Amino acid sequence: MTRALSTRRALEGYLAVRIKMASVDQAVLLSTAGTGPKYPTVRAVFLSLMRRLGLRGAPGQPGPRLHDLRHAFAVRSLEHCRADRPSIARHMVGLSTYLGHAHVSDTYWYLQATPALMRQIADAGQALHQGGQT
Repeated sequence: MTRALSTRRALEGYLAVRIKMASVDQAVLLSTAGTGPKYPTVRAVFLSLMRRLGLRGAPGQPGPRLHDLRHAFAVRSLEHCRADRPSIARHMVGLSTYLGHAHVSDTYWYLQATPALMRQIADAGQALHQGGQT
């Protein structure tokens, strides 16, 4: 079984249990108190896991950050979006909502975040310059 499949199964199992839990909190992940975890707790657990995995050194040393996961998710989702304007526009609105941005314009900078996206933008610009469709 691949990691992706085992992770998916584990999440599906958790969600089946989560749906049955009585909680006024709408968070997907709940603490033992039945509330969504607080950011300082999530950050501390993340840093602890990164250190145990050998991906981070002592406090103050560089390594993966929790926000890096959010950034990677946003960029990868845009890289896999269809490259036509209507699809991108719909995807940007959905991604902006999912990320909790107050304005969709706060999400646009992700379009310039990777070489793959820059290549797509350059190709679309070249096609437009040559009289083609984007």
